[in-house]
Amino acid sequence: MLQQRCLSSRPTLFISACFLGIWAVGPAIGQPPAARPPDFNSPVVSPDHTITFKILAPKASSVRLNAGDIPFDKVKGGAMRRDKDGIWELTTDPVTPGAYRYTFQVDGVATLDPKNGATTESVGNAWSLSVVPGSELMDTREVPHGAVAVITYHSSRLGFDRRMHIYTPPGYEKVSAKYPVFYLLHGAGDTDDAWTTVGRAGFIFDNLIAAGKAKPMIVVMPAGHTRSFGPGSPLPAPDEFTRDFVGDVMPYVESHYRTKNDRADRAIAGLSMGGFQTLNAMATKPDAFAYVGVYSSGLFGIVPFGQARAATTPPAEFPWAVEHRAVLQSPDTKKGLKLFWFGIGKEDFLFATNTATVAMYKKYGFDVIYHESAGGHTWLNWRDYLIDFTPRLFR
Repeated sequence: MLQQRCLSSRPTLFISACFLGIWAVGPAIGQPPAARPPDFNSPVVSPDHTITFKILAPKASSVRLNAGDIPFDKVKGGAMRRDKDGIWELTTDPVTPGAYRYTFQVDGVATLDPKNGATTESVGNAWSLSVVPGSELMDTREVPHGAVAVITYHSSRLGFDRRMHIYTPPGYEKVSAKYPVFYLLHGAGDTDDAWTTVGRAGFIFDNLIAAGKAKPMIVVMPAGHTRSFGPGSPLPAPDEFTRDFVGDVMPYVESHYRTKNDRADRAIAGLSMGGFQTLNAMATKPDAFAYVGVYSSGLFGIVPFGQARAATTPPAEFPWAVEHRAVLQSPDTKKGLKLFWFGIGKEDFLFATNTATVAMYKKYGFDVIYHESAGGHTWLNWRDYLIDFTPRLFR
């Protein structure tokens, strides 16, 4: 009857009011209102550094937590338990402060946390993100904050559009000063989003600068993959990234930002695949970078993949070294290099690759700083390496 009366009434205002009335009535007569889902939060980080994850999946038969860098024993195998309301739950043991990626495996299907809007990218998939506070240099603190811009540029070398993230220090937009530049590369399977999300890089730079431990700088985080990548895919050809990096990324940055462009004002570092790309960029443009960092990486192929940790003696020549011998032997390459820093975890599967690479560079007369830590090939190490490496720059 209400609908008939509305449609038969001519005044527009009355018709609008009637339809608003229909909307307010709710479900059609005879239909019971939908049951309100139970109210809960996820993730919940407790003061003791445990994390409680929850997801509503009343019809699921199995839900597991897939939690990236959280050690397997701390997630108790990953199996979640269901309560009477259909909420699946798991509480970890205490974990180290930092950022953690995770998804839920709901009957085998990878699912983001519907209660958590914080996400981070990998190639071909996304993760939910949980941050556990407790680190002076990784937490979001009341200090001046820089800005992170997401930049799309056209790669003339590769022939298509590309993306990168660029951090500018606090106050950049208010002054006319020029700044040194730090190029920071991600690992295989990740994107240029990784360092600023799970890597906490923006907050690390903010806190280091505020504490007077690091110089204000521009930080460029380019995309390391130049084509599609997935499990079992070969790594992108090193020259593809290097051509784009040297031919398009660096010129873009130096033409769009207020940068200091001398060798002493440029740094580059990368983790895993990004570490290999760092060494390729250094060999291709040896007069460009005074500060070089290699995190959990080295020259891929210098030793057989998976070689035992004990194999750390200087290797025999291999194709990469032969190709770049002139750069390796040049006194000018070493003369302008103020910092050559390598970091690796004792349990890292690239340990032998890293240490053999260090041995090779030492054989060619490079002054290498070698840092060995606990743990493996994880963000728990890479954030710490960034915190160790950054204060050494531009001094």
